[in-house]
Amino acid sequence: MAPPSAPLPPEVTHLRAGGVSLVLDPTGGTLPRVLHWGADLGDLGPEELRDLRLARRPQPIGFSVDAPVEVAVLPEQSAGWLGTPGLVGNRGGRDFSTAFTVHGATLSAATRTPPASGAPAGGTVTVLAHDTGAELDLELVIELTVSGLVRQRATVTNRGSSPFALDAVNLTLPVPAVATELLDFTGHHLRERSPQRTAFTQGLRVRENRTGRTGYDSAHLLAAGTAGFGNRSGEIWAVHTAWSGNHRTFAERTFHSVSLLGSGELLLSGEVELAPGESYTSPWQYGSYGKGLDEVSARFHRWLRARPNHPSPPRPVTLNTWEAVYFDHDLDRLRRLADAAAAVGAERFVLDDGWFGSRRDDRRGLGDWYVSDEVWPDGLGPLTDHVTGLGMQFGIWVEPEMINEDSELARAHPDWIMATGDRLPGAARSQQVLDLARPEAFAHILRRLDELLDAYPISYLKWDHNRDLVEAGHRPTGRAGVHGQTLAVYRLMDELRRRHPGVEIESCSSGGGRVDLEILQRTDRVWVSDCIDALERQQIQRWTGALIPPELMGTHVGSGTSHTTGRRHPIDFRAGTALFGHFGIEWDLTEASPEDLARLTEWVALHKELRGLLHTGTSVHADHPDPAYHLHGVVAEDGSDAVYALVATASSELYPPGPVRLPGLDPDAVYRVRPQPPGDLPDGNAHHWGAHLPWWTPEGVRLPGRVLDGAGLQAPVLYPERLVLLRATRV
Repeated sequence: MAPPSAPLPPEVTHLRAGGVSLVLDPTGGTLPRVLHWGADLGDLGPEELRDLRLARRPQPIGFSVDAPVEVAVLPEQSAGWLGTPGLVGNRGGRDFSTAFTVHGATLSAATRTPPASGAPAGGTVTVLAHDTGAELDLELVIELTVSGLVRQRATVTNRGSSPFALDAVNLTLPVPAVATELLDFTGHHLRERSPQRTAFTQGLRVRENRTGRTGYDSAHLLAAGTAGFGNRSGEIWAVHTAWSGNHRTFAERTFHSVSLLGSGELLLSGEVELAPGESYTSPWQYGSYGKGLDEVSARFHRWLRARPNHPSPPRPVTLNTWEAVYFDHDLDRLRRLADAAAAVGAERFVLDDGWFGSRRDDRRGLGDWYVSDEVWPDGLGPLTDHVTGLGMQFGIWVEPEMINEDSELARAHPDWIMATGDRLPGAARSQQVLDLARPEAFAHILRRLDELLDAYPISYLKWDHNRDLVEAGHRPTGRAGVHGQTLAVYRLMDELRRRHPGVEIESCSSGGGRVDLEILQRTDRVWVSDCIDALERQQIQRWTGALIPPELMGTHVGSGTSHTTGRRHPIDFRAGTALFGHFGIEWDLTEASPEDLARLTEWVALHKELRGLLHTGTSVHADHPDPAYHLHGVVAEDGSDAVYALVATASSELYPPGPVRLPGLDPDAVYRVRPQPPGDLPDGNAHHWGAHLPWWTPEGVRLPGRVLDGAGLQAPVLYPERLVLLRATRV
């Protein structure tokens, strides 16, 4: 049932939830403006809100027009704003500048059950506006969720009698002048989501992604904060663009005392032309405010976990076959691998690339989604029967959006390959892109995947996407097609989930190239990176987790020598890194030593013990002064339990290192803190030479949460690229 709604009074509207206030000014007939987005302002009456509006109006000096320029959530040049416009487009060269007038607005109650405490629970403002001259309708939806997230999107409809060429729809949220630093992300294959900081100065900082997928180097989050903001300190305002195609995210500051964060889909030239009566809906833009990065992230995590479709059962420990066998699909070998996986406690077995068509290497067969007679003469049944007979779920790898030129599908339907015309784009990984916006191509792939899921007990699809969209046009016209392809992929996933509601989907894109909140509306986890090197994963997982909670991150234990970096790490470092996510294994266990198998079994058992905590608790990160040591963990929502990892990524300047603080605990509760087996063996501890860290015993110490966060406790000496676990349980 839709939440109740009522006409919005022509006054300032104050939404509150989760310690956040969003104050909207819809007065004056123009598009709404945000007077405040940040810390909760408390219960303000109508007169106080009117005075707040008056107090925030700028002095009309120095603007491009005589009136004070107040920037709406969709900024317009007609209001005097000469920064980044909210809507870019034209009708045959005319109507390039809009002047929308609001003709209706409603306020709806929160879309999810408000807290039992009766605390403010947000709501949704829907604004309807029209530009008579440009013959355009606009619908703005602005929501403050129960977790304190702001999210908004816009729908533009052409009410004229001729086409309207739409080039951009950008939504914005203001940030105050005290936000003087920006944090966003860069990266590449095997090194996704690497943080970078810059000063928030006057001008425009723009992050554009043109890869046709979310991208390794997408802004991910674009955060503006007070100087030196950290995990637990500073005020921060951050936005995320929930879109899996091309997108644009920006921070803008002008000498008019305007500072804002904005984003939208990046439309290619001519990509969207609205015929009379047609509409375009922008991606959702999400905004999170917090005191410290942990609070910013917690709002996203709580919102995701409150969704009806959020994966709720215990996340099964997964073994993926890729780094174990690659394309060597031999039934006996895979049966032995499945036996070894079940023996250490795995609950899901995923058959990776190489099971279909002529796919004996990565240069052929994509698009031919039928079981290979050459490799599987009796079909997949002998393997799926063996896997399910061991009590494990069965999963399989697919890449439905791509096609090899060397494939039966490409030879039968070469015109289904995306291109600007007769010229094919340059191949990447011997791949081209299959135009799923073409109805017959969409129907073919849907039918093949549907029949595959009907034929075998498949509970999981590892859905890959291994190349950028270069010159991705719809043939025969060659019109730019990234927008249409992105929507088609969403429709394909949605329809498969409707037909097979029990099947989970992983978003994989050359590793972590497609991680965003819109793909996660139809997938159950993301593959964080093709790099399973535990040292690299420490950073990649930390910053992926800035947006999504641990249960949505595929975190696997690789072999002793990393396949992507050549580094060697002991099993405790590899498994302890993988612990804080959706735990899995990517390793040929048939070649592992008995000692490693026994140790891995202990780590699998620990993950099963802790996953109820890890996948529902609050992720926390200490602001530790020593760059060689990092401490992160998960604290139960009720504060009763917590597990932390202390990680040494390098050699410390200090010997022994100083104390570490344990954030996130109930300050008034007493906790028993002790080493957590099997992560209790600091093989670089001074105990190696006969010296013992006094408190590092199974009994540990008992201290209040306030002391553990304020004073901390002495950290053990660790070799570089090692970690230990600490458990804190309320007494």
